[in-house]
Amino acid sequence: MEENEAPLGSQENSQDQEALTRVSGMYKDWFLDYASYVILERAVPAIDDGFKPVQRRIMHSLKEMDDGRYNKVANVVGSTMQFHPHGDASIADALVQLGQKDILIDTQGNWGNILTGDGAAASRYIEARLSKFALEVVFSPKVTEWQLSYDGRKKEPVHLPVKFPLLLAQGAEGIAVGLSTKILPHNFNELIDASIKHLKGQRFKLYPDFLTAGIIDVTNYNDGERGGKIRVRARIGQVDNKTLKISEIPHGTNTSSLIDSILKANDKGKIKIKKIEDNTAAEVEILVHLPTGISPDKTIDALYAFTACESSISPLGCIIEDNRPIFIGVSEMLRRSTTHTVELLKAELEIQLEELEEQWHFASLERIFIENRIYRDIEEEETWEGVIQAIADGLKPHTAHLKRAVTEADIIRLTEIRIKRISRFDLDKAQQLIDGLEERIAQTKYHLEHLIEYAIDYFTALKKKYGKGRERKSEIRVFDEIEATKVVIRNTKLYVNREEGFVGTSLKRDEYVTDCSDIDDIIVFTEGGEMMVTKVDSKTFIGKNIMHVAVFKKKDKRTTYNMIYKVGRGGASYVKRFNVTSITRDRMYSLTGDKAGSQVLYFSANPNGEAEVVTVLLRQKGSIKKLKWDLDFADVMIKGRNAKGNIVTKYPVKRIELKEKGLSTLKPRKIWFDDTVQRLNVDERGELLGEFTSEDRLLIITQKGVVKTPIPELTMHFNADMIVLEKWIPEKAITAIYWEGEKELFYVKRFLIENPDKQEQILTDHPKTYLEAVLTDYRPVAELVFAKKRGKDRKTNQTVDLEQFIGVKGIAAMGNQLTREKVLEINVLDPLPYEPPARKEARDMEVIEEDIVTDKDDSGDSGSKAKPDVTDTDQPTLF
Repeated sequence: MEENEAPLGSQENSQDQEALTRVSGMYKDWFLDYASYVILERAVPAIDDGFKPVQRRIMHSLKEMDDGRYNKVANVVGSTMQFHPHGDASIADALVQLGQKDILIDTQGNWGNILTGDGAAASRYIEARLSKFALEVVFSPKVTEWQLSYDGRKKEPVHLPVKFPLLLAQGAEGIAVGLSTKILPHNFNELIDASIKHLKGQRFKLYPDFLTAGIIDVTNYNDGERGGKIRVRARIGQVDNKTLKISEIPHGTNTSSLIDSILKANDKGKIKIKKIEDNTAAEVEILVHLPTGISPDKTIDALYAFTACESSISPLGCIIEDNRPIFIGVSEMLRRSTTHTVELLKAELEIQLEELEEQWHFASLERIFIENRIYRDIEEEETWEGVIQAIADGLKPHTAHLKRAVTEADIIRLTEIRIKRISRFDLDKAQQLIDGLEERIAQTKYHLEHLIEYAIDYFTALKKKYGKGRERKSEIRVFDEIEATKVVIRNTKLYVNREEGFVGTSLKRDEYVTDCSDIDDIIVFTEGGEMMVTKVDSKTFIGKNIMHVAVFKKKDKRTTYNMIYKVGRGGASYVKRFNVTSITRDRMYSLTGDKAGSQVLYFSANPNGEAEVVTVLLRQKGSIKKLKWDLDFADVMIKGRNAKGNIVTKYPVKRIELKEKGLSTLKPRKIWFDDTVQRLNVDERGELLGEFTSEDRLLIITQKGVVKTPIPELTMHFNADMIVLEKWIPEKAITAIYWEGEKELFYVKRFLIENPDKQEQILTDHPKTYLEAVLTDYRPVAELVFAKKRGKDRKTNQTVDLEQFIGVKGIAAMGNQLTREKVLEINVLDPLPYEPPARKEARDMEVIEEDIVTDKDDSGDSGSKAKPDVTDTDQPTLF
């Protein structure tokens, strides 16, 4: 029985059924129809031409209106409504977006600003016309498939014959029913290069490029398919110690939204700024002024971590092919687009060949008709049929060389030739025309036989003609990971109630500990020998008798804790040194073992591995002779926090006093510079700069002649024009060769840096002054290559020992003239041998590092119940 049928013989059921309407079937049909309409007709672009329907209709309308002059956008919108059955607002918005991409439409007037987010003026005020590129690439009526418009009055293209990967050049974004698309824009010239590589059978890679420029990390781009991701960043530079400059913004933002996000982060206390200036006009310029004492490097990282200066974009390559949505990557899109372009070029060549052969055929017939005076054969004919037959008979002896048979239409066309044309017929010109047509036919056939080479030449010509000024704007770079806890501004205060065992930001009546942020972890030690790491909160109970509280740094291998503790009641005392690098948050760890009554007798936290000297005093008991002695923590090896340590004494300790603060016992840190991400690191990535103690500095020199010697921090940022980055050796002179703009001569100077905390300029102020070379060798050597004078032999190259040429002077000194001769080039040669004096190295002490354990997994952490790696019975007493 059908769903809508009532049982036979049931009149009542039949009447009830007539009153009911089953919508389930209609819902399925209608929803599918609606979803298909939105997907195919509104949201998702077609792979054939890269257009959504509204964009295609706009382009068709502009072509119909094209007369070389600008048209009011309002008129273009009105014309497009003949083909697009929707409101004028959606058409105007789509037209403005096309115009702002600066590929297909030549604009005039205020079309808005993608940098600032300002909208375009009203449609009646702005004008548009097709660009030369669009006229050449997008339209070809003879190979276009046409269909009737929605009301049947006009014809519109099913797809435009676009001979270029336009979809990838413009990008596309749309949300449909049940799916969406997000194809990022790519570089014009790189797309052409990729198309040429595909035609040659070579591999290629495509990455996005944005009009807003910025810096992008395409490590996880995944060819633009689902699951991929790119990271985009603003370009932020340092003007001075109190000013940052944003000169490029990430895709998907504008200066207004970017500034709003910075102000919001400042209000939340994530960053600290003084004020923001927006000087954006043709180019982005946002100045971020910092308060005194705020690190510019950390602020740059904080801007990336907490504002729209960095964001992630997830591409989704969905396109329409054969009236169905499919998901493919950008490489496949380019391959299909390039193949489609080749097919269009072939179709155009075939049409051109057919037209040329028709022109050759009629030109040959015309020559035969006039040269053999066949037109005289029709003088005696009285009927039209007789005229046609007379001409046909006259042509027969002369048409053997023609490529096709003569038709009646050909003969009728011959009868339409005017007497004036016949009387002025020039046989030589006619033959030249035929010869020219034959050359063009041969050339067209050659192109068809060598279609791939023809397509490559086509793309090459496009790049040469339209590629200038379309170089890549977004810089591709691998981003470093920014830990938010390391760059966040400490926006709140942490307090402790030591006796009761509470820690938090709301205990304002209790003891202040340190500034912290709401995303920090804190580490807490108690006198009972317990340790816990927990999130900053308003009030957290740890355990009574808190001994030490601090902000916890993840993976910190340099902070060293020195501790002396007593095991159980009346047990022996032990000393140990340890780091805390791996923890499980909110877990209580015992540092003194499991015996009840254990107690910490002495504790210190040392951020750079310092080892102090303490005095141990014992209680008088029995016949103990030595009640007092010194203990140097430098004699204790740094181990894991679960190590039991070395025995200090088996007797009761009265107290322990600090006698002498110690120096760091850690080895100098090895620091590398990773040119890929332009950051310092201690993970052996990139070029080793050297081993650094807390007093060592970097030497940085830029192409503009700026010299500075900062203490290295892993958060540091470096300018793109940096030419020297190395460990600074204060006693080693720096040699600079520069062109002095006012004197118009090369000068050389050698100097030492006397004020390491000050950034200094080593060049003169003249606008034409520039830095030729900087040498940081002890005994540098340069070679001068002189220009050849007219009528004379070139002067022999001169080698200059710069150490002997000029002594060390002040950094502000101008230096000495290198030569008065005209110099062609200056080459830096290998330095002369030099043996620097041996430096006295600090005492080495290894740090035994622990494996890092995540908050969720403590498998690598031995924990408080693990077996200690040092026992009290096996270790000899120190004292």
